[in-house]
Amino acid sequence: MKILPTRAASVSRQGLCTALLVASLTAAVGAGAPHNTADADDPSKDPKNPQGLPHGTPNLTLPDLRPNGRPGLPGTTGPGKEDSKDAATGIPATALDAYRKAAQRAATDMPACHMPWELIAGIGQVETQHGTYGGARMTADGTTDKPILGPQLNGNDFANVKDTDQGRLDGDAVYDKAVGPTQFLPSTWAQYGADGNGDGVKNPNNIYDAALATAKYLCAGGKDMNRPGDLDRAVLSYNNSRSYVNAVTEWMRAYQQGNVPSLPDRTGVPSGSVPSGSVPSGNVPSGNAPSGSAPSRNVPSGKPQPSKPLPPSNGGKPSGKPAEPGHDKPSTPPTKPPTKPDEPQKPKPPAQRADRLERVGDGRAWEANAGETFAEKARVLVKDQSGKPMAGAKVRFVVSGDGAAFTDASTVLTVTTGNDGTATALRVVAGLKIGKVKVTATVVGRDLPAVEFAGTVSVRAAEEVVVVGKPALQADPNGAFADRFTVKVLTKDGKDVVGTAITATVTKADGTTPAAKEGPYFKGPDGKRTWRLEAGTTDKDGVLALPVLLTDGKSGEYVLNVTTADGKVHAFRLTVKAPTATLPSPKPTPAT
Repeated sequence: MKILPTRAASVSRQGLCTALLVASLTAAVGAGAPHNTADADDPSKDPKNPQGLPHGTPNLTLPDLRPNGRPGLPGTTGPGKEDSKDAATGIPATALDAYRKAAQRAATDMPACHMPWELIAGIGQVETQHGTYGGARMTADGTTDKPILGPQLNGNDFANVKDTDQGRLDGDAVYDKAVGPTQFLPSTWAQYGADGNGDGVKNPNNIYDAALATAKYLCAGGKDMNRPGDLDRAVLSYNNSRSYVNAVTEWMRAYQQGNVPSLPDRTGVPSGSVPSGSVPSGNVPSGNAPSGSAPSRNVPSGKPQPSKPLPPSNGGKPSGKPAEPGHDKPSTPPTKPPTKPDEPQKPKPPAQRADRLERVGDGRAWEANAGETFAEKARVLVKDQSGKPMAGAKVRFVVSGDGAAFTDASTVLTVTTGNDGTATALRVVAGLKIGKVKVTATVVGRDLPAVEFAGTVSVRAAEEVVVVGKPALQADPNGAFADRFTVKVLTKDGKDVVGTAITATVTKADGTTPAAKEGPYFKGPDGKRTWRLEAGTTDKDGVLALPVLLTDGKSGEYVLNVTTADGKVHAFRLTVKAPTATLPSPKPTPAT
């Protein structure tokens, strides 16, 4: 979202890229129907939007656009296997999973936006190379093992953005810095931050949270990514640079071509401090160098170039002290003793990662009555790549089913595995209807097969339908009964029957002959008169109140039958009174 430190491109190449970009945007995102875009919450409409403030004159070299380039270069075609595992367009597995899930959430929460995951991935690539800048790596839940921070926005080489979060996110209580895999400013995160992994926390350093927040930010204001103009404005609002738009959309197009290997997550040791006056080549997040500097970026175009030195953030004074955590002060990395040529290197053991998710317990279906708590709990075991139980893995449990929830009233839980590698969810409370319940367990940040637990919700057998209160059983014509008829359903041993379906039927005085479209009636869901109504199900106390019973102009005796799903009936005997006769007023006697 910040300055793009890149090599300068020639005018001729810049013109070629611009022309090709205009043609490619329409092909990449498709055409959409005209629509009205709301401006109230659209950051691209706000000239003071800190996220898109100009920070210099960035100039990002684009991927090579030659029609017969090497296979695997974004935007090119040529000989070679189309499905080759090309690291240039590969994405680390956790980041790829986060981008795809963010787009899925956007499709549900913001369906008119048509957010492609490849656009979010393009932002992630250009900003921090999918959260790997500076040797950063992902923990099991998708959080970087150290913060990825942009430069201090103090108005010197970059925009002047005073602190907005008291240093809570960026460690700087004087000026703001961009934070995380997609480089949000703290003030922007406060508005668009999201919880993408369901752990109840909005963390800009978590790739799942950052990816979903990126989708929210780009879609804000009713933008539609199927419209090239909206897509262009969205990316410009992320970084007000045409070169930035070109780079992001080129990566998006490269990913949309389909050759996107899921690369192993980085497991190496973080790279440590950056030498004073320089930046690491090929691993620079946007915004970590002032405009005009030229560190090499991990863009598959041209040959790598050495980085030009960066001025020290302390104003040019030499510094031999190590940088403080969360600040941009450069430091000198520790010197490692040289290794003898014939000295064998011990291979580093691979970092432990979740490799398999298993159900603990038998596979029998759970059973519970409506409104009651299932006796079982969902419990799973996480194993690593060696088949051993893995402690510290995060497991997400999601319950689905009509009205079902965990005992804390939530439908999503994230539980960390213990030393034995297991994670156990809370018990599930069934909803108030007959049906199915499912609990799905997945490992956060890993694309592993899910484990599912299935349950069945049933209803107790009804024995008796009793009346609640003392409703009036008479009414005037062309009016309504004064009280709503309310019933309570009980079992043989007097327990409440929760979730049983109730049908209300109006008949003639014999209790069986339908009212034949006359007499007391209900209003159905369509607003029309009905003499037979599916009234709903009893609540957690076994009680159901019927809608108001109306009367027409027909007087007489009627019966209202209230029947449970298993055939238990209570009959209300009703009377619609005859209209009161109106006596004519006596005529005055003429005077004699």
